[in-house]
Amino acid sequence: MRIIVLGAGVIGVTSAWALAKAGHSVTVIERRAAAGMETSFGNGGQVAAGHAEPWAHPAVLGRVLAWMGRESAPLRVRLRADPAQWRWALGFLRECLPGRHARTTRTLAALAAYSRDRLEALTAETGIEYARLARGILHLCATPASFETQARHAEAMRAFGIEREVMSRAECLALEPALAASRTPIAGGIHTPRDVSGDAHLFTQGLAQRAAAQGVVFRYDAELAALEVSSQGTVAGRLRNGEVVQAEAWVVALGSFSAPMLAPLGIRIPVYPLKGYSVTLPLSGTARDAAPTMSLSDESHKIVISRFGDRLRAAGTAELAGWDTDVDAARCDAIRARVCAFFPALAQTGEAVHWAGLRPATPSNAPLIGRTRIPGLWLNTGHGTLGWTLACGSAFALADLIDGERPTVDYPFA
Repeated sequence: MRIIVLGAGVIGVTSAWALAKAGHSVTVIERRAAAGMETSFGNGGQVAAGHAEPWAHPAVLGRVLAWMGRESAPLRVRLRADPAQWRWALGFLRECLPGRHARTTRTLAALAAYSRDRLEALTAETGIEYARLARGILHLCATPASFETQARHAEAMRAFGIEREVMSRAECLALEPALAASRTPIAGGIHTPRDVSGDAHLFTQGLAQRAAAQGVVFRYDAELAALEVSSQGTVAGRLRNGEVVQAEAWVVALGSFSAPMLAPLGIRIPVYPLKGYSVTLPLSGTARDAAPTMSLSDESHKIVISRFGDRLRAAGTAELAGWDTDVDAARCDAIRARVCAFFPALAQTGEAVHWAGLRPATPSNAPLIGRTRIPGLWLNTGHGTLGWTLACGSAFALADLIDGERPTVDYPFA
């Protein structure tokens, strides 16, 4: 089958790979000059199958009120005269209900575990280098109360098949000795031993190169203006240059831009951009030894920290602020300050690279994978903060669905 994948981020490229492995003729259309240049570019680096939970949680409701008006809050809301934003916000509040949260957590856990296994197999098959670290992820708790809450939660999550190890402060320091210099309190932590980290940008570009060698066609600097449906029900795409492209099937993997691309066809999907930030520090000299050698999560500030060889990436926060991608220097400075609170020696590193991008989020944080009501038009979008974590599983599940097969993972596919 001739299939066109729209978007060459980590979701689009893994989709193209999985579909090509299934025997399809695949073309990827990407508006940028290379793969992985938007949301995948500044990703926090965690493949966090052991912590693939939605932001929408019953406890978040009170926190959102406390965060209102705080510029440094993990979730910052800038309400606009945008009906799509209001619909998303109301949907988020609805997903915070206990029953919905539990259901979403269960389905995300299943997809994340499947995705981790597919990533491991793909890495072994291709030999892609992407600064992979397989030491697990350590989630740090600043206060005894937070640690106690997370310890209880770890026990509850075992019912979903999620392995989490509760670790005392001393055990955290033994696992990551660089934390011994921390100037911020560490009451304890939760370790997810099977999780990994790595640079999603390097992975996406490496997989795109291997996919191209296997016959996948990548059309860069080619922006889609619109999708069109003929009177016979067939789908075609019109590029900005006026060219019309056709295929037997289409996969919309445009991240946050999926919703506006589909809206003219009468397809409304609950995907809205959540702006996130990352700061990348160069590591040289003594900073190499002072930096962590595993991936960390700061529970209180919702910041993740990952080591990419001679670089340290810290990412986090979320803004419901529309389509703005400008870098807020104050947000980035706050992220860097938090990193230096854990690792004071890194305050003297060289100039950091600041980045901001749009995460394509659904209110539940569960991605939309599967068919639309238009024959031949498929979705793989809405992964929110879990794009890197869920990419490989989403791609191979979608390939199964397009082939008329039932994926091996239990998930509510569209």
